[in-house]
Amino acid sequence: MDTTIMQFVSKDALHFFSDNKVLLSLVMGLGLSASCGFRVFVPLLAASIATKMGILHLGEGFLWMGSTAALICFGAATIFEIGGYYIPFIDNILDTIMTPASVIAGTLLTASAILPDIDPMLKWGLGIIVGGGSAGIIQAGTALTRATSTATTAGVANPLVATIEHILAIVGSIFSIIIPFVIAAIVCIVIVVLLFFMIRYFKKHIPKTTLATENKK
Repeated sequence: MDTTIMQFVSKDALHFFSDNKVLLSLVMGLGLSASCGFRVFVPLLAASIATKMGILHLGEGFLWMGSTAALICFGAATIFEIGGYYIPFIDNILDTIMTPASVIAGTLLTASAILPDIDPMLKWGLGIIVGGGSAGIIQAGTALTRATSTATTAGVANPLVATIEHILAIVGSIFSIIIPFVIAAIVCIVIVVLLFFMIRYFKKHIPKTTLATENKK
Protein backbone atom coordinates (compact mmCIF):
# COMPACT_ATOMS: atom_id res chain seq x y z
CA MET A 1 0.00 0.00 0.00
CA ASP A 2 2.70 2.49 1.12
CA THR A 3 4.96 1.44 -1.75
CA THR A 4 2.18 2.04 -4.26
CA ILE A 5 1.52 5.49 -2.82
CA MET A 6 5.22 6.39 -2.91
CA GLN A 7 5.49 5.23 -6.52
CA PHE A 8 2.49 7.38 -7.43
CA VAL A 9 4.01 10.42 -5.72
CA SER A 10 7.44 9.92 -7.26
CA LYS A 11 6.17 9.31 -10.77
CA ASP A 12 3.45 11.92 -10.90
CA ALA A 13 3.40 14.57 -8.19
CA LEU A 14 7.16 15.01 -7.70
CA HIS A 15 7.85 14.92 -11.43
CA PHE A 16 5.02 17.39 -11.95
CA PHE A 17 6.35 20.04 -9.58
CA SER A 18 10.03 19.49 -10.46
CA ASP A 19 9.43 20.26 -14.13
CA ASN A 20 9.88 23.99 -14.80
CA LYS A 21 7.62 23.81 -17.84
CA VAL A 22 4.88 22.29 -15.76
CA LEU A 23 5.25 24.91 -13.04
CA LEU A 24 5.10 27.60 -15.70
CA SER A 25 1.96 26.13 -17.22
CA LEU A 26 0.38 25.79 -13.78
CA VAL A 27 0.90 29.44 -12.80
CA MET A 28 -0.23 30.49 -16.26
CA GLY A 29 -3.39 28.45 -15.79
CA LEU A 30 -3.88 30.03 -12.37
CA GLY A 31 -3.73 33.55 -13.82
CA LEU A 32 -6.08 32.75 -16.68
CA SER A 33 -8.48 30.95 -14.35
CA ALA A 34 -8.58 33.85 -11.92
CA SER A 35 -9.37 36.16 -14.84
CA CYS A 36 -12.41 33.94 -15.50
CA GLY A 37 -13.72 35.22 -12.20
CA PHE A 38 -14.03 38.66 -13.78
CA ARG A 39 -15.19 37.57 -17.24
CA VAL A 40 -15.59 33.96 -18.30
CA PHE A 41 -14.90 34.23 -22.02
CA VAL A 42 -12.12 36.86 -22.08
CA PRO A 43 -9.43 34.43 -20.76
CA LEU A 44 -10.73 31.69 -23.08
CA LEU A 45 -10.44 34.09 -26.01
CA ALA A 46 -6.93 35.13 -24.91
CA ALA A 47 -5.88 31.48 -24.61
CA SER A 48 -7.35 30.74 -28.04
CA ILE A 49 -5.50 33.66 -29.66
CA ALA A 50 -2.23 32.77 -27.91
CA THR A 51 -2.56 29.15 -29.03
CA LYS A 52 -3.34 30.22 -32.60
CA MET A 53 -0.20 32.41 -32.60
CA GLY A 54 1.95 29.60 -31.17
CA ILE A 55 2.63 31.47 -27.92
CA LEU A 56 0.62 29.13 -25.70
CA HIS A 57 1.02 25.37 -26.09
CA LEU A 58 -1.93 23.44 -24.72
CA GLY A 59 -1.96 19.83 -23.65
CA GLU A 60 -3.26 17.01 -25.80
CA GLY A 61 -7.02 16.95 -26.04
CA PHE A 62 -7.27 20.74 -25.77
CA LEU A 63 -5.79 21.76 -29.12
CA TRP A 64 -9.32 22.52 -30.36
CA MET A 65 -9.15 25.72 -28.33
CA GLY A 66 -6.72 27.10 -30.88
CA SER A 67 -8.96 26.37 -33.87
CA THR A 68 -10.57 29.10 -35.97
CA ALA A 69 -14.04 27.92 -34.98
CA ALA A 70 -13.20 28.16 -31.28
CA LEU A 71 -11.67 31.60 -31.80
CA ILE A 72 -14.85 32.87 -33.47
CA CYS A 73 -17.10 31.35 -30.79
CA PHE A 74 -15.05 32.74 -27.91
CA GLY A 75 -14.91 36.15 -29.62
CA ALA A 76 -18.68 36.33 -30.10
CA ALA A 77 -19.34 35.10 -26.56
CA THR A 78 -16.93 37.72 -25.17
CA ILE A 79 -18.76 40.54 -26.97
CA PHE A 80 -22.16 39.39 -25.68
CA GLU A 81 -20.85 38.88 -22.16
CA ILE A 82 -19.22 42.31 -21.96
CA GLY A 83 -22.29 44.01 -23.47
CA GLY A 84 -24.66 42.22 -21.10
CA TYR A 85 -22.98 43.69 -18.05
CA TYR A 86 -24.02 47.19 -19.13
CA ILE A 87 -27.72 46.32 -19.09
CA PRO A 88 -29.38 47.03 -15.69
CA PHE A 89 -30.45 43.95 -13.71
CA ILE A 90 -29.20 41.70 -16.54
CA ASP A 91 -25.75 42.10 -15.00
CA ASN A 92 -26.95 40.54 -11.73
CA ILE A 93 -28.57 37.68 -13.64
CA LEU A 94 -25.31 37.14 -15.52
CA ASP A 95 -23.45 36.92 -12.22
CA THR A 96 -25.73 34.06 -11.18
CA ILE A 97 -25.19 32.23 -14.47
CA MET A 98 -21.49 32.97 -14.76
CA THR A 99 -20.54 31.79 -11.28
CA PRO A 100 -20.67 28.05 -12.14
CA ALA A 101 -19.48 28.84 -15.68
CA SER A 102 -16.37 30.59 -14.33
CA VAL A 103 -15.50 27.54 -12.22
CA ILE A 104 -15.84 25.26 -15.26
CA ALA A 105 -13.80 27.62 -17.45
CA GLY A 106 -11.12 27.98 -14.78
CA THR A 107 -10.84 24.22 -14.41
CA LEU A 108 -10.63 23.80 -18.19
CA LEU A 109 -7.94 26.46 -18.62
CA THR A 110 -5.71 25.10 -15.85
CA ALA A 111 -6.10 21.49 -16.99
CA SER A 112 -5.43 22.45 -20.62
CA ALA A 113 -2.25 24.33 -19.69
CA ILE A 114 -0.71 21.26 -18.02
CA LEU A 115 1.50 19.83 -20.74
CA PRO A 116 3.01 16.48 -19.67
CA ASP A 117 1.26 13.16 -19.86
CA ILE A 118 0.49 12.74 -16.16
CA ASP A 119 -2.21 10.87 -14.31
CA PRO A 120 -5.62 12.27 -15.34
CA MET A 121 -6.76 12.40 -11.71
CA LEU A 122 -3.81 14.63 -10.83
CA LYS A 123 -4.36 16.81 -13.89
CA TRP A 124 -8.07 17.37 -13.31
CA GLY A 125 -7.64 17.50 -9.55
CA LEU A 126 -5.27 20.44 -9.90
CA GLY A 127 -7.56 21.93 -12.53
CA ILE A 128 -10.52 21.88 -10.14
CA ILE A 129 -8.63 23.01 -7.04
CA VAL A 130 -6.32 25.62 -8.58
CA GLY A 131 -8.32 26.74 -11.60
CA GLY A 132 -11.91 26.23 -10.52
CA GLY A 133 -11.20 27.36 -6.97
CA SER A 134 -9.49 30.62 -7.93
CA ALA A 135 -12.13 31.46 -10.55
CA GLY A 136 -14.95 30.71 -8.11
CA ILE A 137 -13.49 32.89 -5.34
CA ILE A 138 -12.87 35.84 -7.67
CA GLN A 139 -16.35 35.49 -9.17
CA ALA A 140 -17.94 35.36 -5.73
CA GLY A 141 -16.09 38.55 -4.82
CA THR A 142 -17.25 40.38 -7.95
CA ALA A 143 -20.85 39.17 -7.49
CA LEU A 144 -20.82 40.46 -3.92
CA THR A 145 -19.41 43.79 -5.09
CA ARG A 146 -22.12 44.15 -7.74
CA ALA A 147 -24.86 43.19 -5.29
CA THR A 148 -23.59 45.84 -2.88
CA SER A 149 -23.43 48.39 -5.69
CA THR A 150 -27.00 47.55 -6.73
CA ALA A 151 -28.28 47.86 -3.17
CA THR A 152 -26.49 51.12 -2.34
CA THR A 153 -26.71 52.98 -5.67
CA ALA A 154 -29.78 51.32 -7.26
CA GLY A 155 -27.48 50.01 -10.00
CA VAL A 156 -26.16 53.45 -11.03
CA ALA A 157 -22.55 52.48 -10.22
CA ASN A 158 -22.81 49.04 -11.82
CA PRO A 159 -21.49 50.14 -15.26
CA LEU A 160 -18.37 51.51 -13.53
CA VAL A 161 -17.93 48.23 -11.64
CA ALA A 162 -18.42 46.31 -14.91
CA THR A 163 -15.82 48.45 -16.72
CA ILE A 164 -13.24 47.83 -13.99
CA GLU A 165 -13.95 44.09 -14.21
CA HIS A 166 -13.56 44.18 -18.01
CA ILE A 167 -10.16 45.85 -17.66
CA LEU A 168 -9.00 43.41 -14.98
CA ALA A 169 -10.12 40.43 -17.09
CA ILE A 170 -8.33 41.68 -20.22
CA VAL A 171 -5.13 42.81 -18.48
CA GLY A 172 -5.06 39.71 -16.28
CA SER A 173 -5.50 37.38 -19.26
CA ILE A 174 -2.77 39.04 -21.33
CA PHE A 175 -0.25 39.30 -18.51
CA SER A 176 -0.98 35.73 -17.36
CA ILE A 177 0.58 34.64 -20.63
CA ILE A 178 3.39 37.22 -20.69
CA ILE A 179 4.41 37.34 -17.00
CA PRO A 180 2.61 34.37 -15.41
CA PHE A 181 4.62 34.18 -12.19
CA VAL A 182 3.96 37.83 -11.33
CA ILE A 183 0.24 37.51 -12.04
CA ALA A 184 0.04 34.25 -10.06
CA ALA A 185 1.58 35.98 -7.04
CA ILE A 186 -0.89 38.86 -7.35
CA VAL A 187 -3.79 36.42 -7.72
CA CYS A 188 -2.79 34.61 -4.52
CA ILE A 189 -2.74 37.91 -2.61
CA VAL A 190 -6.10 38.97 -4.08
CA ILE A 191 -7.69 35.62 -3.17
CA VAL A 192 -6.49 35.88 0.44
CA VAL A 193 -7.83 39.45 0.71
CA LEU A 194 -11.17 38.48 -0.87
CA LEU A 195 -11.58 35.50 1.44
CA PHE A 196 -10.88 37.74 4.44
CA PHE A 197 -13.50 40.31 3.43
CA MET A 198 -16.09 37.71 2.40
CA ILE A 199 -15.76 35.84 5.71
CA ARG A 200 -15.99 39.15 7.55
CA TYR A 201 -19.06 40.16 5.52
CA PHE A 202 -20.95 36.91 6.14
CA LYS A 203 -20.05 36.88 9.83
CA LYS A 204 -21.46 40.39 10.10
CA HIS A 205 -24.70 39.89 8.12
CA ILE A 206 -25.75 36.25 8.49
CA PRO A 207 -26.21 36.31 12.30
CA LYS A 208 -28.39 39.44 12.01
CA THR A 209 -30.56 37.84 9.32
CA THR A 210 -30.97 34.65 11.35
CA LEU A 211 -31.82 36.61 14.51
CA ALA A 212 -34.40 38.75 12.69
CA THR A 213 -36.07 35.61 11.30
CA GLU A 214 -36.23 33.99 14.73
CA ASN A 215 -37.73 37.16 16.28
CA LYS A 216 -40.52 37.18 13.69
CA LYS A 217 -41.42 33.62 14.63
